[in-house]
Amino acid sequence: MSELTVHVVDDDEGARDSIAFLLKAAGLSVRCYESASALLERLPLLEQGCIVTDVRMPGINGLELTRRLKDLPTPFPVVMITGHGDVPLAVEAMKAGIEDFIEKPFDDEVLLSAIGLALERTRNRQHQTFDRQAASDRYETLSPREKEVLDGVVAGRANKVIAYDLGISPRTVEIYRANVMTKMQASSLSGLVRMALMLGRSPAGPDN
Repeated sequence: MSELTVHVVDDDEGARDSIAFLLKAAGLSVRCYESASALLERLPLLEQGCIVTDVRMPGINGLELTRRLKDLPTPFPVVMITGHGDVPLAVEAMKAGIEDFIEKPFDDEVLLSAIGLALERTRNRQHQTFDRQAASDRYETLSPREKEVLDGVVAGRANKVIAYDLGISPRTVEIYRANVMTKMQASSLSGLVRMALMLGRSPAGPDN
C-alpha cells in the first residue's frame, strides 16, 4: 500500500504554509492547493489519504467540496478548519460526512490528532480493499463445482442437502468443501463465510 498524503486546501497562502510545515515536521506527506477547484482538477490523480480544508473560501467552499468528494467511489476523510462564526456551517458539513472540524485558533496537537484519525480510517479502508482483492483472487481458483458447494455452505445448507441439490454424494461434498477451505485459505467456517459475503455471495444462493 502506498504512502498516504494529506491534501491541504486553503486560499490563505500563509495558513497553507503553516499547516504544511506542521504536517511535514510530523513526518507526513503533504500537498497544498489554493482552492477547492484546484484540488478537484487533480482529482483523478489524487493520492490516497485525507483532506484538510478551510470552510470559507472563494468559489467552492469547504462544505460544497465535502459534498462533491462524498460521491467518489473511494471517499476521502475530510478535516475542516473553521472560524468561531463558521461553527454552524461546520456542523452542517459534519452531517454531510466530514471526519472532524477544528476551530481557529487551534492547537497543533488537536489538528494532528484529527488528521491521524482520518488517515487511520483510510488505512483501514485500504486493508479492507486488499483483503477483498485477495479473497477474490482465491475465489477465482475454485472450480465451478467448488463455487457451487461454497454457495451452499454460505446459504447454511447441510452437506447432504448440498449433495442432493447438486446430484452428488455427501462424501463428495465433503471433499469439495475441504478443497474450498484450502484454496480460500480459511482457517474456520466463519472465516470462509466472511470472505464469501465480502465477495457478495448471498446466503440465499448465487442468484440472489
